[in-house]
Amino acid sequence: MNAAYSTSTGMSKTRTLVINALFIALTVVATMFINIKLPIMGNGGLIHLGNVPLFIAAFVFGRKTGAIAGAFGMGLFDLISGWAVWAPFTFIIVGLMGYLAGLMAEKMPGRKVVVYSLAVIVAMLIKIVGYYFAEVVLYGNWIQPFGSIPGNIMQVVLAGLIVIPLAGRIKKLF
Repeated sequence: MNAAYSTSTGMSKTRTLVINALFIALTVVATMFINIKLPIMGNGGLIHLGNVPLFIAAFVFGRKTGAIAGAFGMGLFDLISGWAVWAPFTFIIVGLMGYLAGLMAEKMPGRKVVVYSLAVIVAMLIKIVGYYFAEVVLYGNWIQPFGSIPGNIMQVVLAGLIVIPLAGRIKKLF
């Protein structure tokens, strides 16, 4: 057996590395260049499309690629975009979002549109709760973080609306 071939995933190690790197890069770019800062209380929320490649990675390539794309892609965005204090929180929160969305897509039976929709809802709840507590830690305030919730909801819902109809079609290509 070829040492570069991973029997557990059916993909070569090289292919896996390339796909992971591609989705990290796509997540960074979509977060960095396609975003709007909401002018509301607290952190305000940053609406971006970084969740689109994150969900595609999770739904098409599974939980590991979803976690890697989310954790490293958005964590790297935080580090290079002046949000460095957020990077450890983002790494954990968005990595968990990608992992669970991918796990649900891999393991849950049923129509894919329903499974993907449920995975997006779970990811949104992780984002809302995770960033709420991250803001509590960073700002030392239990009220101010509520201001970021609308932005977090809009961000994930928008990504879901884009990805859910496309994920099945994209998966057929691979």
